[in-house]
Amino acid sequence: MSQEKNSISRRDFLKGTTIGAAGIAATTLLGGCAPKVVGVENSGDAGSEVVNSTVVKNPVAGGELIPQAYLNPQDYDYRQNTTDFKTLFSPLTIGSLTLNHRIVKSAAGSATFLSGLTDELFQYYVQFAKGGVELIWVEGGITQFTALADGSEIPAETFEFGKRLVEECGKYNAKLGFQWAEMARTPVGDMTVEDIAAAQTRSVAMAKALQQMGFVALEINAAGFNLGEHFLSRFHNTRTDEYGTGSLENRARFVTESLEQIKAACGDDFIVQVLIDCIEENDNLDNSATLFWLDNTVTAKQNMVTSIEEGIGLSKLIEAAGCDSMHLRLGPLGYHPAQFGSDLYFILNGVEGTTGFGTQYDFSKHWQGQLIGNHSGAGMLIDIVGRYKEALNIPCGTVTYMDPAHAPDYFEKALADGKVDFYLMNRPLTVDTEYIHKLEEGRIDEIAPCTRCLHCHIGGNPSNREFGYCRVNALTHRVMTENGPATYELEPAKVTKKVLVVGGGPAGMEAARIAAARGHQVTLYEKSDELGGDLNFASMIKGPHENLEDLKAYLTKQLEVQGVTVVLKKNVDASLINSESPDVVILAVGSLPGDIGANGGNVPVIDFVNFMGEETGNNVVVFGSNAQAFDCALWLTVHKKKVTIVTPNPNEELDKQQSQHAQRMMTSTLYSLGVKAYPSSKIKEIGDGQITIKSDGGWDTVIPADSIINAADLLPNKSLLESISVKESYAIGDCDQPYNIALAIRAGNNIGRQI
Repeated sequence: MSQEKNSISRRDFLKGTTIGAAGIAATTLLGGCAPKVVGVENSGDAGSEVVNSTVVKNPVAGGELIPQAYLNPQDYDYRQNTTDFKTLFSPLTIGSLTLNHRIVKSAAGSATFLSGLTDELFQYYVQFAKGGVELIWVEGGITQFTALADGSEIPAETFEFGKRLVEECGKYNAKLGFQWAEMARTPVGDMTVEDIAAAQTRSVAMAKALQQMGFVALEINAAGFNLGEHFLSRFHNTRTDEYGTGSLENRARFVTESLEQIKAACGDDFIVQVLIDCIEENDNLDNSATLFWLDNTVTAKQNMVTSIEEGIGLSKLIEAAGCDSMHLRLGPLGYHPAQFGSDLYFILNGVEGTTGFGTQYDFSKHWQGQLIGNHSGAGMLIDIVGRYKEALNIPCGTVTYMDPAHAPDYFEKALADGKVDFYLMNRPLTVDTEYIHKLEEGRIDEIAPCTRCLHCHIGGNPSNREFGYCRVNALTHRVMTENGPATYELEPAKVTKKVLVVGGGPAGMEAARIAAARGHQVTLYEKSDELGGDLNFASMIKGPHENLEDLKAYLTKQLEVQGVTVVLKKNVDASLINSESPDVVILAVGSLPGDIGANGGNVPVIDFVNFMGEETGNNVVVFGSNAQAFDCALWLTVHKKKVTIVTPNPNEELDKQQSQHAQRMMTSTLYSLGVKAYPSSKIKEIGDGQITIKSDGGWDTVIPADSIINAADLLPNKSLLESISVKESYAIGDCDQPYNIALAIRAGNNIGRQI
């Protein structure tokens, strides 16, 4: 965090406000250096209320909140850790396969980003096997494998790659399955019976080819926008024949016939798992109006989503056809990312339930009132999956932030109570490929946490978008690339160096961690009385959902594990550096504040890191369009302030540092709550209780303003390096190129590997 802009500490802020426990992300009992849970009893204050005899915390601190903040109150007291994970690390049998634990790698994370049968793709999967995953589902988007479905001879290159991957993963006791995810190319109502038969033939050809390579399983993706879902769903299926919606048997026929044909061709020992939407809602009413207005069936289509009861009926038919296990997922019909990342609904602190379409779910009513909607998206399908398990005799697994390290007792109990048989996971395993080994060995505080930012799927705005990077794991989709490290493994330092890191934010902590792990002698200095830097402010304003307190705890623990010397409350200047005579200096002090480009008048200008402790008045102008600006705007809006965003940056760069999915949720919600943004605009004049802004288009607009929050694009802060005499010196993170947490950690990882 910037030394200059850190004029109010997190601790000072908490002393001076009425913030509740849920507002400071005090959420984990992971031991070691992890932060303690701060409990809040129901004392009748504005920060908590009793819902079904459970103390439920409001998502934001003190003050009067908008009604949306009370619609889906969150209870963060679900993260206790007293379990030995007896059930999680007990055998799981799926068809002919027996696993030693209940964690399975879902088919997600690589296909969109890794092209070709490359060493990069190969090593991506091998890392999961090394980390203890025993069943790895490979994505259906790998075109070299899906091309096998045309029935032609297997290309030698593809066969050898698949066989080699199976053999290498097998060295670590891992088996591979492949997901058949054929998108509905045309409406299923337009498909002929011959078209249907051809699709089923493709699935059989694919399964046989994969079996020859050594794959043990195929998953039929009959969820989302895939072909199977379009037959199962009354929303999509308009057929009137034996594949139509006249009965559950007809709707399930495409999937059950495909399953039976695969089993007939590959044998009963070849595992077939089926993925379905176990419950659906239409999150985009406008979308249904656009698609179906001509036949005047908008209301009917909205009510044709698949209910739990329908899904169970369809699953019984799928089981009877020979299915070995069910993969049960949420089914919003309009926004695909929320199908596999359903915890997106909780990403906005104070407006949990936001849909991305400017509306908000009421979890006590929507989704048949059956989702666990008060734990920030963690395990939200557990109760529904429990209903499926009662009706079926095959294992049932579920997905979307099923993360036992996040809430040990909670996730272990769901297994022990028989509500779920196994957890399908992707993001937590991608963030830390050693997740399973660490969990089994009791090193839970050494597991790098997923912060649920969804950068792993699609990054920021089009002007600066990267596909598939991780906020926490700087290696994800970067190993063996032009701008990434050559290997996953750390190369030991050839010469041990004395390394001095200035700044204890995410960039500095990551650089220190990596450098020390390679054998360097590392000392980290931090000006304030705690580590974390901008993670501390981000955690306050974002709330607990993104696990930023957990990230801080993980990085802190890593400094301890790797033997980094940490010195707090120490202001580092050139004389100190020169007196220490380090071989390497890594500057990670954070950025300098940006400039709003105007002054005068009587409207106070407040730096964004201080605004939560200041009187802002009712009419607040947020100047800037970065993630900090939008987080400020949300927090203020939730606290009933009238917010206007003004930025010199273009419209396409609004909220540019967040993932595309987080950005969508943020912008649609803010606009629906009345926030007005003026992109490509500058403050021309600050007056008496108002400001005048000038658009690039040439017009002026007067806006009421009681205060201005300065969230302008941040500025580099590297001047310290100009006054030191050290052979190797580097600036990383925000002090070099201000952007976001992900790129700060990446910079720290890169330099830690380089020195």
